[in-house]
Amino acid sequence: MTGVRRLSRWAGAALVSALLGACSPGTGVDRGLSKDGSGVVAAIAGEPDQLDPHRTSSYFSFEVLENTFDTLVEPDENLTMRPALAERWKVSKDRLTWTFTLREGITWQDGSKFGADDVVYSYRRIIDEKLGNAWRFEGIEHISAPDDSTVVLELDKPIYNLLSRIGGHKGLAIVNKKNVESGKIKTHPVGTGPFSVDDYNPGESVRLKANSRWWGGTPEIPSLTFRFIPEPTTAVADLEAGEVNWTDNIPPQQVERVSQNQDLKLDTAVGNDYWYLATNQKREPFGDPRVRRAIAYGIDRKAIVQATQYGNATVNQLAIPKTNPWHTAYSPYSHNPRRAAKLLAAAGVRDLKIDMLVTKEYPETVTAGQVIASQLEKIGVTVKPREVDFATWLDKQSKGEFDMLMLGWLGSQDPEDFYYAQHHTKGDFNFQKYSNSEVDRLLEEGQEETEKKARKKRYAEAARKIADDASYIYLYNPDVVQAWAPQLKGYKARSDSAVRFRDVGLTG
Repeated sequence: MTGVRRLSRWAGAALVSALLGACSPGTGVDRGLSKDGSGVVAAIAGEPDQLDPHRTSSYFSFEVLENTFDTLVEPDENLTMRPALAERWKVSKDRLTWTFTLREGITWQDGSKFGADDVVYSYRRIIDEKLGNAWRFEGIEHISAPDDSTVVLELDKPIYNLLSRIGGHKGLAIVNKKNVESGKIKTHPVGTGPFSVDDYNPGESVRLKANSRWWGGTPEIPSLTFRFIPEPTTAVADLEAGEVNWTDNIPPQQVERVSQNQDLKLDTAVGNDYWYLATNQKREPFGDPRVRRAIAYGIDRKAIVQATQYGNATVNQLAIPKTNPWHTAYSPYSHNPRRAAKLLAAAGVRDLKIDMLVTKEYPETVTAGQVIASQLEKIGVTVKPREVDFATWLDKQSKGEFDMLMLGWLGSQDPEDFYYAQHHTKGDFNFQKYSNSEVDRLLEEGQEETEKKARKKRYAEAARKIADDASYIYLYNPDVVQAWAPQLKGYKARSDSAVRFRDVGLTG
């Protein structure tokens, strides 16, 4: 997925508190659910760009898709891969053949029969159309369906993390061929998941209804409406007023206050996501690692975290968070403006001007852009944040039309997800155009290594080199923070940020 797959959505600028101050903790607001009193209304920070899981790279899309589609396997709350559409699997002794047995009786949300050919079609679509997750199928030589309930993956080399590759997130969802070919998948997808799309109001909301055919049982919630509320203060005010029942669009400076509101529940989890700066190495002078390192020394990560997240994040100079077993402790860059200035001088760079892409859809980029501009001004670098809409941001990133940008990436279960696509020379999301043959070798060896200790060593070495080269200038791992009305029972924030309502019940 792109570097926008899962992003925190909190504004970092100072907020006007008068609106929220009127709703003090413990006011006993009557919290209805949907307008008919039976469903859940969730406030998310932006509108999905589309609902095709293979083509979208927007977290807002995946908040919806998490509830409408299924993968062959999926991560549980501890990020251990569990059965989903496949009820079991077996692996050959040489680990080159994986055989998945599908659950019996699965149907699509339109009532048509689901089968192994649908899995083959979905995977071939990603591969043949060279979509964003095509890299996850590298090393998979053949995909077949010997019968309607069996899928076989034949590999040309062992893949340690095959399960997380094909099921780590809904970008690998199994899609309906007829739905794809009709073009309706963009706004009215047909999946196998616990909820189906009932109504889509562009610019306002998407309404889902419980899927009575779901293999996991009909969800208790009869309907689930995602409202698009980009302003965090409005999202929280609506939550406190009972207009919505769940949100993850909580301003970091309001987390403590919301946590004290006895009429709400708030949960946090250490997130697997990471935020970073990237410079365009095809544009001078950013091809010189000394210039990139100068930026890394010139910024103050703690100040950026405080301004954008109000402390609800952990500074990290690599991608993988400290709570992840694949974490490597490494912090090569202190906040050292003097050293930064010396690196620029050594590179022969003076009066550097940087055009920094930011987008209001992710307001922390706007705030961070202002903070970074102030910090780098001290080393003679002029940063001009340029605010564009998110669609333009994505277009300019893919075309390489930027000097520097800031955004985030959804971490997953495996180190490959944190580094390969972003930093391998041929990585699909290496938009900064970084290339280091030694890093390529280590990342490739990490893919093929089947012994965990040796594999961790390869990725740790690659991560250190990536940081030393400042391919990305890593900033922090944000916390996952979500709040909801107490009538929602069974909901819990997850470190992978997956928003799942299928097991949530209602009371009152």
